[in-house]
Amino acid sequence: MKLLSSLDAKDRRLLLWCLGAGLVLSVAIALLLPDANGNSNPLPSSYFTGQHGARAAYETLVRSNYPIERWERPLAELAATSGPDTVVIFADPLTREPRDLKAVREILERGGRILATGFWGGFILPGEASETPDTFTFAACRLEPEGLNRLAAAGEVWMVPQAGWQVGNPAFHVDYTCAGQPAVVEYNWGKGHAVWWASSTPLENGSIARAHDLDLLLASLGPRAGHHFYWDESLHGEIRSTWSYASGPAWNLLWIGLIVLGLLVVLSFSRRTGPIRELPAPVRATPIEFLDALGSLYKTAGAASTAVTIALENFRRRSLHLCGLPSRQMDAVDLAVALRRRFPQVDKSLEADLAACEEAGWAPAITPGAALKLIQTLHSHQDELEAVAKRGNTASQSSKGDSNQQERAS
Repeated sequence: MKLLSSLDAKDRRLLLWCLGAGLVLSVAIALLLPDANGNSNPLPSSYFTGQHGARAAYETLVRSNYPIERWERPLAELAATSGPDTVVIFADPLTREPRDLKAVREILERGGRILATGFWGGFILPGEASETPDTFTFAACRLEPEGLNRLAAAGEVWMVPQAGWQVGNPAFHVDYTCAGQPAVVEYNWGKGHAVWWASSTPLENGSIARAHDLDLLLASLGPRAGHHFYWDESLHGEIRSTWSYASGPAWNLLWIGLIVLGLLVVLSFSRRTGPIRELPAPVRATPIEFLDALGSLYKTAGAASTAVTIALENFRRRSLHLCGLPSRQMDAVDLAVALRRRFPQVDKSLEADLAACEEAGWAPAITPGAALKLIQTLHSHQDELEAVAKRGNTASQSSKGDSNQQERAS
């Protein structure tokens, strides 16, 4: 039994091609899509199990009976319900949005506690003291404790610093340093308390079991009793809203199915065996094509004299109009006399040029070059006559204006 025998052969072939293309794309995406859980991903997300992920830290807190949950909704919603019992972890957050900075500030002002790591973790904290490190290092640094408070007494801690901290403000208390640079800083803001790390190394999967890195994490979070802990994933791109519950593989498959179905409908019912409307009538010739054809005709017939005759006739009509005379047949001599009487200042070669044009119109054979030169001469005389006539009209109008002013003055 043939597959989908009710379909036309062309439609069946098209459907099979679409299914094959979709299968190839799915395989290619599965093979080429980078693995988020790989060791090359530096994002310390609580979902990732790679070397730089933070899944081990999150699971450790869960198994230690910490009331902790991932926060994947807009941060402003958490800020609106925060209080002295709120503890939020921002592991290398990725944001510069003013609304997120405002939400972090509001959490602290309401009495909450925040642990932020990395350069952008310091950027979102109020005080704006984070900066790029003086020197970059790719090896773990054993931190030196500063002071005797609970955070500095966490023990031996290893970190690969990725940011620095400006310590000019006396409110900032440095708990650990690396090569003289602040690596762990804490300070009070409003009713809350902020803790900053130079990087997320102590809470990453590959480092949390080293020395006392886990103790540093627990000391930074504060006491467990009476607090609720949030591991923020909204600033890692995992922002959830009401519509997020409709997302997932089923939603993606629905969209893909609708797109494929629409493509099949368009390709199945929009094919035509011919045009659906009459084609426009072909253009007979453009002006340039007409001039080329006319020039070729004159060239083939050897009718250069005809072109000179047409140019002379055009010159006669326009020049008689400038003289104020009616258009009538007139030989070159009479035309030259009329023009000289009306425009005595024209070029002295006018009579000779008109006679040459008239003679060329009767010549049986004249070269195209000679004909072109005569036509250009007629054009230059025409331009000169029009310029002289224009100056005469301007002078006449100005003289009339002067006479009118004199009559008014008298």
